Order: sequence, then structure tokens, then C-alpha cells
Amino acid sequence: MNFVGKGQPLTRQGLAANLDLLGLGPEEAAVLWAVIEVETAGVTQGFGFRVDRRPQMLFERHKFREFTGGRFNAVAPDISGPAGGYGPFALQYTKLEKALALCEQAGLGAEPALRSASWGLGQVMGFNCTAAGFGSAAAMVEAMVTGEDAQLAAMARFLQTNKLADTLVRKDWVSFAKRYNGKDYWKNKYDIKLGEQYHRFASGSLPNLEVRTAQAALFYLGYSPGKIDGILGARTRSALRHFRIAAGLPPGDELDGEVYTILCRKAALDP
Repeated sequence: MNFVGKGQPLTRQGLAANLDLLGLGPEEAAVLWAVIEVETAGVTQGFGFRVDRRPQMLFERHKFREFTGGRFNAVAPDISGPAGGYGPFALQYTKLEKALALCEQAGLGAEPALRSASWGLGQVMGFNCTAAGFGSAAAMVEAMVTGEDAQLAAMARFLQTNKLADTLVRKDWVSFAKRYNGKDYWKNKYDIKLGEQYHRFASGSLPNLEVRTAQAALFYLGYSPGKIDGILGARTRSALRHFRIAAGLPPGDELDGEVYTILCRKAALDP
């Protein structure tokens, strides 16, 4: 598969559509952002794509062992073994490519490998593709390659299928954590983190999606804006200063309409 796509950041239309799918009003966006923040905290810096525009992904070797019946345990214990052993995030696609190659050689197709990884903004597991609205893990991944709107849609459909939206509306973080993160959610304080992030977002610090798109453009162009969080902080302002100089624009660290348009054009993103 070609995992490289446009890497389009989340749009206002995409966010609104997925809130509507879950029966959440615009005023309840904080609950969805809380889930995104907790799911992406250690993996994706708040963004659904890597700098090379491949979807964020984490390979689960115990799932690969499960879906292949342990047939590769001896020859590839690094990708077929007990839970854990993730290794650096930079090597996740190396592991996936190895798994895909082994599956191809064995005539298994791509599904066992693709089903063994979690994908995108919501880190939806490939084996949850049906609950996310797809006929296969390959179809889910192909959609996620296109942009964060599709990544969020997969997460929202998974939540809808599993009747988890109601727990979000009630702010029942424990019930949500048990069903979304698993029975061991308490070990990494998943429920507590959700509550903390919800209160942060509900206090009025929701991400600005235009700033977030600009950050994504800076990220792709190599200007290191820091976390893709929709906040015009010090690192983003520093990246903007360098970009403006390189683009022959007036010096400064503000994100105005002209800078935003040029950023999107140079990064081949939709404004």
C-alpha cells in the first residue's frame, strides 16, 4: 500500500459532521477534543500524520501474533510476540512493512498486518475496521491516508457503533475508558487524563483549526512549530518568523490571511 497522502488537517466541516454523527452539539466539542488529546499525547503530538504525510500508526505485535496464529513467532519475534515491545515510534512503519512482507510471502494478504496496528487521530485499531464503517482494514487505512476528517470519522463511527457517545455526553470517563482503552485503563490513568483534558478544553481553550492547519503546513515544510494544537504559542511564532523570512514576506510572527494562504499553497493543503 501507499501510505503517503495529502495529509490534510481537520477542517471545520469535518469536525462539525462528526460531532453531528455522535449527537454532540458544537458546545460539546470539548469532549471529543479530550479523547483526541489523550489518544495522541504519546504518539502523535496531537496530529494525525507524520512529517512524511503517512498516518500516525502504532504496531501491536501481540495482535499480529493473534491474527497469524503465531506462525511468525520464531522468525520475527520483534513483530510477533507478547504485548509490548513497541520500540521507537520512528520504527513503527518498518515493523508494519516487515509484517506485510511476511504476510505476502505466506499468501495471507495485507489484512493481518493492517489489522494489527492502531491508526490516526483516534488510534483506531485495524481490527475495529467494521465498527468504524469499513469492509476491511485496508479500506479504513486508505481513507485515513486522505486526511484527518476521515480519521476522525472512523473514530466517531467506532464510538457510535459501540454506543460510547452517551458516556462522553455524561462525562463518565471511567465507563468510556474501560470500553475504549481496555480493562487496564487505570494503569495509565486514562480516565483521569480524559477528565483533565476535558476541563482544559471546556475552559475556552479549544484548538483554532486555522492555526492548526498553519501549524501542519509549517510542520510539513520543516519549520518545527511544536505540537499541532491550534494555539499560536512561542514555537509556532518562531516557526512563522523563519517562514516569513524565507518566503520574502514582511518580518513578524503573526498569522494573517496572506501568510496563511501562502503556507497552505506551499504545503499543498486546502486552506
